[in-house]
Amino acid sequence: MNPIVEFCMSNLANGSHESFEKLENDPNLDVLEYGCLSYCTICAESLYAMVNGEIVEADTPKELTERIYQFIEDNPLF
Repeated sequence: MNPIVEFCMSNLANGSHESFEKLENDPNLDVLEYGCLSYCTICAESLYAMVNGEIVEADTPKELTERIYQFIEDNPLF
C-alpha cells in the first residue's frame, strides 16, 4: 500500500501545484486532488498537504515536497 498524499484545489492555486506535480510522478505515492479538505485557515496561511491523514505544512513548494518525503520516512505505514 502506497502512502496517500492529498491536496486541496485552493492550495494548489495558492502555490503547492509544483509539489503536487513532482509527487504525482512518484509511482510509490498515491497523490489525490480534492476541491476542499476543510482546513481553510491552514490553506490561507501556508502550503500544505494531507499525508496519510496528517497535515504537512511548508512555506515553499520545494520545502513542502521535502517535508512530505521526510514525513513518510519518519512515519512508515507498516
